[in-house]
Amino acid sequence: MLLSLADWLQTLSPQFGFFRVFQYLTFRAVMAAMTSLLIGLAFGPWVIARLTSLKIGQPVRAYGVESHMVKTGTPTMGGVLILISIGVSTLLWFDWSNRFVWIVMLVTIGFGAIGWVDDWRKVVHKNPEGMPSGEKYFWQSVIGLIAALYLAFSVSETSNLRVLELFIRWVQSGFANELPPKADLMVPFFKTISYPLGVFGFIALTYFVIVGASNAVNLTDGLDGLAIMPVVMVGSALGIFAYIVGSSVYSKYLLFPYIPGAGELLIFCAAMAGAGLAFLWFNTHPAQVFMGDVGALSLGGALGTIAVITRQEIVLGIMGGVFVAEALSVMVQVMWFKYTKRKYGTGRRILKMAPLHHHFEKSGWKETQVVVRFWIVTMLLCLIGLASLKLR
Repeated sequence: MLLSLADWLQTLSPQFGFFRVFQYLTFRAVMAAMTSLLIGLAFGPWVIARLTSLKIGQPVRAYGVESHMVKTGTPTMGGVLILISIGVSTLLWFDWSNRFVWIVMLVTIGFGAIGWVDDWRKVVHKNPEGMPSGEKYFWQSVIGLIAALYLAFSVSETSNLRVLELFIRWVQSGFANELPPKADLMVPFFKTISYPLGVFGFIALTYFVIVGASNAVNLTDGLDGLAIMPVVMVGSALGIFAYIVGSSVYSKYLLFPYIPGAGELLIFCAAMAGAGLAFLWFNTHPAQVFMGDVGALSLGGALGTIAVITRQEIVLGIMGGVFVAEALSVMVQVMWFKYTKRKYGTGRRILKMAPLHHHFEKSGWKETQVVVRFWIVTMLLCLIGLASLKLR
């Protein structure tokens, strides 16, 4: 919005020439981060007070870690603050004609709506389990598939009209399973290795990345500050990738596919980083507010969508290794328990408790130790992911 306003002012008089600075993507990214940070810090106390007055307190599972029982009643659904900060800041600073930012925002809002319903059932109906997993997965799948279908034809095009034309042509051709090379699955640390996916392969991978990232971040959100800081770090790193693949110069030099318009995602990533840091101000131990599913599901969905657009699905798995480990810990724990119960009559566990962060708590680590050490691991993994920019 401010970009369009700046362009209009420059047409009125030469004295407004200094507004040319708004044309610089890096300037707008910095301002987006600052805007979302200030919005989060300014409205955080009001949001927390409002959630408290509405008695939107976090129920704690009876079978959870004993030390977490003191957190019962802490306001949840604080992810609303994150979404508001991201939304306002992004709308102010990004180019409204950019289709990639809009699809990321729609996915973020969609998954946030699912999380809202889930959290509402937890706090209103006093059910710690919230929305049934089947229902939640269904709506996540709907949003994930719609986004995947759109992105399959938009990565190589510059307008929504052209995307629609390609989709119609794909249907009329009998679902010809072809996509341009820039839609291939890129393998990091190698110059020329990539794998063609085809339309159905691209849709399947995109669906898995978006829905998987959303649930992985949600599973990680179990300790004060544990999920939000890795989201900030991974999102910031993805912003760098977006800036590069959206630049014809940098993408050519670093041997990345050039995706026109992808650079504008840097604005969203910057806004997400600022909003995340503002939320961490109130979420650090002992937390004054929890983000809830409304925040975790939406942020994970955003990360997955950005990774697909920038063609960095594998890199997301590397940088978000903490999220991957948390999700895998739950999957392995559940499968092993069911297998041993069927075979031996009594279910057995590999970990003391899942997700993984609870296993370390049960092993004697303090909550703050788990959180900070997971941050350090994420920082290291993000550096490895960023190294793939040049080490190819």
